Amino acid sequence: MHVAQPSTAPLLTALAAADAYAFLAPLDCIIPLADPHGVDEAVLAQLAPRRTIFRLPAHFASDKQIQKKSQQWRDAGYRILLDGPGAGPVAAAQVEARALAIDAAGELPGLHQLLPLPGPHLAYNIGDAQRLASLQELGVSWFAGDYALQHARQQSEPEDATSRKRLLALLGLLARDADAHELEVPLKRDPALSYHLLKLVNSAAFGFTAPITGFSQAITLLGRRQLQRWLQLLLYARQQDDGKIHALLPLAAVRAAQMEALCQLRGGDRDAQDLAFMAGVFSLLDLLLGMPMEEIIATLNLAPAVSAALLERSGELGTLLALVESAAPPPDSLRHAGIDGETYWRSLLQAYQWAIQVSRNL
Repeated sequence: MHVAQPSTAPLLTALAAADAYAFLAPLDCIIPLADPHGVDEAVLAQLAPRRTIFRLPAHFASDKQIQKKSQQWRDAGYRILLDGPGAGPVAAAQVEARALAIDAAGELPGLHQLLPLPGPHLAYNIGDAQRLASLQELGVSWFAGDYALQHARQQSEPEDATSRKRLLALLGLLARDADAHELEVPLKRDPALSYHLLKLVNSAAFGFTAPITGFSQAITLLGRRQLQRWLQLLLYARQQDDGKIHALLPLAAVRAAQMEALCQLRGGDRDAQDLAFMAGVFSLLDLLLGMPMEEIIATLNLAPAVSAALLERSGELGTLLALVESAAPPPDSLRHAGIDGETYWRSLLQAYQWAIQVSRNL
């Protein structure tokens, strides 16, 4: 997990206080160091060495004190990404760095800067699919940014009308809590969705001993609540032309899970949590389907609170949705929603944990 550039001390405290490493397993944490001089033994005691990577500004590479610290970090099991102007093999060798962090909003490095280092290299602030492709050609393998959202907006050709109609029909059935037999019809007509559902229920996450081969069996074993949630996410798992899962899937999973977690942490009951989850996962449907949200809502029988949240960001669900859409909601927005910093942080960790599970099982 790559964390945006905050003040180091509060971030390290947050990582330790909420047992973040357990929530984020098996992912590593990349921690940007605005001032590496402040990383002392007390700070290191709060971290997991084998799962922590420090993102070090390149201008510190010539600092003798930081060179000594970096050697100690490497000996303890920490890894280092060198970031910023001047980052390259020579500077990396000074601080034991084995990879570079690249700001994709600026000028990209040349192959001669990346090839001598084993990596994996990280690129952040990736704005679109073209920039992503350029970075992949360079050999970068870790990515962060809004490229998934921008790529979806740039897809001017939505899915064919028949496929989109099936998707909307399934969404409508899910929204009105249709029975299992009704859900089978659109599933059987959508090979990609059917494949992912059966793959999911046969994954290690559910631990069924005998293979699940039919939709009725899958629906029965999953249970209605689990089925609805997974189907909502499976809409994003439809294969793309390149055979890959849609890049919006992890973001949809994070939004849905964080909406549910915030609702739960604020005392919402099970029905309220279901509506919060639905609002989060449906919030990207306009990008997924390539059509206005107003048209999508008009075809679905959603609860008024969910419709208001999706269309206007109004009501309690709308307030929560605006929060989860923000990469770093300001304190005033949190106070307006009646949420303290610790509650928001725990909800985000729960959301990442769910998204990791989704990504591993689809």
